[in-house]
Amino acid sequence: MKRLILSAIFALTLCSNNAIAQKKAAIAEVKVTIDLNQVKDDKVMVTVTPPKFTSNEVLFQLPKTVPGTYSTDNYGKLVDDFKAFGTNGKELNVAKTDDNSWKISNGKSLAKITYWVNDTYDSEKGGGFGKEDIFSPAGSNIAAGENFMLNLHCFIGYFNNNTEMRYNLTINHPANLFGATSLVDNDKSDTSDNFIATRYFEITDNPIMYAKPDYETFMVDGMEILLSVYSPSGAHSAKSIMPDLEKTMRAQKKFLGPINNNKRYTVLLYLSDMQKPDAKGFGALEHHTSTTVVFPEMMPAAALAEQMKDVVSHEFFHIVTPLSIHSKEIQYFDYNNPKMSKHLWMYEGVTEYFANLFQPNQGLITTDEFYQRMVGKIQNASTLNDTMSFTEMSANVLVQPYKDQYLNVYEKGALIGMCIDIIIREKSNGERGILDMMQKLSKEYGTEKPFDDEELFAKIVSLTYPEVGTFLNTHVAGNTPIAYDDFFAKVGVTKSKFQTPINPFLKDQSTPYITVNPTTKEIMVIPSTELNDFMTNLGLKGGDVIVSINDKKYNLDNIYDMIMESQNWKVDDPITVTISRDGKEQIIKGKVKLSMGETEGYKFTDTSKERLHTAWLKG
Repeated sequence: MKRLILSAIFALTLCSNNAIAQKKAAIAEVKVTIDLNQVKDDKVMVTVTPPKFTSNEVLFQLPKTVPGTYSTDNYGKLVDDFKAFGTNGKELNVAKTDDNSWKISNGKSLAKITYWVNDTYDSEKGGGFGKEDIFSPAGSNIAAGENFMLNLHCFIGYFNNNTEMRYNLTINHPANLFGATSLVDNDKSDTSDNFIATRYFEITDNPIMYAKPDYETFMVDGMEILLSVYSPSGAHSAKSIMPDLEKTMRAQKKFLGPINNNKRYTVLLYLSDMQKPDAKGFGALEHHTSTTVVFPEMMPAAALAEQMKDVVSHEFFHIVTPLSIHSKEIQYFDYNNPKMSKHLWMYEGVTEYFANLFQPNQGLITTDEFYQRMVGKIQNASTLNDTMSFTEMSANVLVQPYKDQYLNVYEKGALIGMCIDIIIREKSNGERGILDMMQKLSKEYGTEKPFDDEELFAKIVSLTYPEVGTFLNTHVAGNTPIAYDDFFAKVGVTKSKFQTPINPFLKDQSTPYITVNPTTKEIMVIPSTELNDFMTNLGLKGGDVIVSINDKKYNLDNIYDMIMESQNWKVDDPITVTISRDGKEQIIKGKVKLSMGETEGYKFTDTSKERLHTAWLKG
């Protein structure tokens, strides 16, 4: 919102200048129209009216990659039937020079460009990072009259490597579809929206989702939050999701304190229909004032709420870094020849750490649950290269072998943030932590002042302690693994053994007690297998078909619901299971009995460190 206000002031200043200044402003503007009313073969047309060029050749490009994705996606591959027209209306010669670039001859007479754009959701194969697919939250959907997910870098390009031109975007759309975005609509029509962006980054940084109106708004400390939901079958709604999201974002704002000044934040939630070709890359992508989220619609409400809490909180904390604190590689991002920053440990790692730390801090989870989350990250990080320099991996994340280590930014990256936090807490006697460090960095730099990659460590040391610098050089720039137990011990936390319940339908993560008949979609207890305490206590047998549990029917279509809901069962909870045995239905009533398994985790045991421990998790 601050950028939009500055844009408005800038525009008013231009209006008050002389005619020459006005003429220069007009030359720098790129006009774009996207027509959502005319969908052809699952594509929409984009029309670009360029400024006046003085060169004979003009280069038009769509991005090879965009900020926040850390992958090569080649968005130009989505474009079909690219044409350029001169002032006389005739076509100009166009040569496609690579996946994302078109060279236009006789650029001095260029008056218009048109092309059709395919979407990504209905052609995805596997989704997610490391796949050939574009990660769904960075992709697009075109469903005529129903839904349009517009990550605008999929649709709009830029000229001659110049991303600083002003953009004037018009989107024509069906009257019954609402466009949710943090951009300000300057056109009050029900069928046309108009947005002004000061530069190309502002276009790519503001996704828009058009769908039948299903949105809620609420205010949090002066920030308006807009939640817009697209659920194909209506299984979920903004109204049902909003209370949990509001609780989470209020806690986040309280945790952050004065570090953020956004006036508006938009959450676009797209729920994928898994029964047809649709989005498969689940997760979210951050922006300065919004986030796009993609999940399967079949998720139970409780599971969706939990995932939204974790995923949206991660994306929202990106307003700290890299959105407010970032290097020159990000500030002056090269969309087609990107230079990556060394500091993914901060951009993604510290963000992920905050997304976990704020939850015990604000009472959303227990301290023991927080420890177990960190245990999970230690275990996940151990499956990746623990001796690879994190800064080296970050700078080269688009190529192998570093690309395969990207997911470690959410695992070891978060643990790096935790260790720095504990060092600062210890050295300051609990008075300060990593949030204080990030607040100071935000004041030092901010959204428009980037840092040099090489200067960051020294700046952090100047704001904290030499021990932080030693840690960064040894474990982040260096290749020495981190002894996590030593850092936990500083705050009184040690390793312990825990008894935890095992899911009643899963022997372990890869071995189930149940299977599915693909013809009838019936869920069946696997024959000839030793059953667990849950099943033997109820008298279930191999070959039994599970018809319903607690009066809710289950089959292949909602087996995920059954697994997820069973995670919430407690020992001795009453339960009613309807089964079919030898073709006859019978009802079994009893109590839940769960098998227990031993897991290793952490627990607060050293009471001499209680003050420091409290400052760490509650300060």
